[in-house]
Amino acid sequence: MYMIIDRFEENLAVCEREDGKIINIERNMIPQDAKEGDVLVVDENRIFIDREETLKRRKKIEEMTKNLWES
Repeated sequence: MYMIIDRFEENLAVCEREDGKIINIERNMIPQDAKEGDVLVVDENRIFIDREETLKRRKKIEEMTKNLWES
């Protein structure tokens, strides 16, 4: 399952799952270097950052905002 970190609230990471549902995960359950916008993968009992997918999404958002300001 994939999810994206939307924001941090105190000791929780507020994440959006691929089905659009918002869930809270205790911060100590995700990688220490995780940031807002990172794509997380839940694989059995392990959560890790999908750095390649995170980079793709960041580039896509940059292009969308660049095009927004140039129009």
